Amino acid sequence: MSSLIEMLARARRAVLRRGVSEEDADELVQDAFLKVEQYERTHAARSREALLVTAAVNLSIDRSRRRARAPFVDIDDFHAIADATPDPSQIVEQQARLRHAAEGLTQLPERTRRILLKRRLEDMSYAEIAASEDMSVAAVEKQVARATLQLMKWMAEW
Repeated sequence: MSSLIEMLARARRAVLRRGVSEEDADELVQDAFLKVEQYERTHAARSREALLVTAAVNLSIDRSRRRARAPFVDIDDFHAIADATPDPSQIVEQQARLRHAAEGLTQLPERTRRILLKRRLEDMSYAEIAASEDMSVAAVEKQVARATLQLMKWMAEW
């Protein structure tokens, strides 16, 4: 019985003989090993090494076929292709929305605005805000709720 390192090396050599690059060969052998491990959880294999080599070679064949059908598309990492940056119209719209929200904040009474900003931006607890503003925790909670509701109405009008 071969050691795991020898089995992986044989599978790697078999894949390399098919013309696969060394980096891809390592990835294919790893994928094949994971498939063999998963297979062996429910089935008995007569030769783990033969199963590993066969799986690695079959994965390399699958990859070659996939690349032949779509030579310019590598499906493995298609999220890297997508551009997540907003388009210029979205940027302008978001800036206008932000200006409107800032204007809504200025409509709040000074103390209410200060309490809301401590809660939302500085992430202070209600108890910490109550201590810093010399108020009860319930009063701080009401101020935050009222300010949030007023800003939501302000933004809904926009």
